[in-house]
Amino acid sequence: MASPVVNVLRYSALGAGVIYGFIHQRTIYTQAEKQKDSAEYAHKEALIRQAKAEWAKRNPPKISTSGVITDPTDSRFDLEVFLQSIAEGSKN
Repeated sequence: MASPVVNVLRYSALGAGVIYGFIHQRTIYTQAEKQKDSAEYAHKEALIRQAKAEWAKRNPPKISTSGVITDPTDSRFDLEVFLQSIAEGSKN
């Protein structure tokens, strides 16, 4: 039979191992959840980019007869040129 000191050490090691295993499992689970959320977010971003590209393909930017881009969401939109074209249009 083992002495009481050995039994205390044995059960202390067992308890420490159980606690370590529980904490380690939670850490791994948290990391897996973060990776899953990150992958889901990246997938949604890709779908949004794809939808924006498709929308841009189906709805080309509106260009007036004077060549001025009137769509403010277009990357080539120039506010100064647009306002000048409006000012010239109101003078006529």
